Amino acid sequence: MTPLSALPGRDLEVRELEALAAALAAEPETWRPLVRHDAGQRGFERLHRDENVEVWVISWMTFHDTGFHDHGRSSGGVACVEGEVCEERMALGGVHVQRHVAAGGGFSFDPSAIHRVHNDGGAPAVTIHCYSPPLDVLGSYVVTEDGVLVRETITADEELRPVERAAA
Repeated sequence: MTPLSALPGRDLEVRELEALAAALAAEPETWRPLVRHDAGQRGFERLHRDENVEVWVISWMTFHDTGFHDHGRSSGGVACVEGEVCEERMALGGVHVQRHVAAGGGFSFDPSAIHRVHNDGGAPAVTIHCYSPPLDVLGSYVVTEDGVLVRETITADEELRPVERAAA
C-alpha cells in the first residue's frame, strides 16, 4: 500500500502534508520516473490529484526560481529528495527569512505564507510538493521600483517564476 492509497478522503492539515511528503520521499520508485532536469525551466510533473490532495514532483537546476508567491487557499508540505533548495519567506522592511533544505529535509506552510523556492547554485535538486486542498489559483508577487507590492493571480498549471514589472 502506498501513502497515496491510504489518503483519508478529506483535506489534510499541514502536519499531515509534511508526513505525506516524507512518506513519498521514501518511495523513489513512485517519483523518480517524473524527474525532468532542463536548464531552461523547472520540471514539474503532477504525481497525484484528487478532490482533497495534489502532489507534484519538481526538478530544479542551478538558479531555477519560483519568485515570491502564495498558494491561494492551499497548505503545503515539501520534501527535498535530491540536492538542495532554499526557501525564503517574504519579510517587508527587513531581510527575507532563508532556510536551506537538503535531501532528507523538508518544510511546510499554511495558506497565509508568501515565499519563494530556488536552487541557488548547487547540483540539480528534486522536491516533492503536497498541497491540500488542491491548487487552483496562486498569487505571484513583485515589489515595483517605487516600493509597491503587487500580486498577480496565476492558475495552478502555469509555471511559477519571478515576475518582472516596471514601476507604476
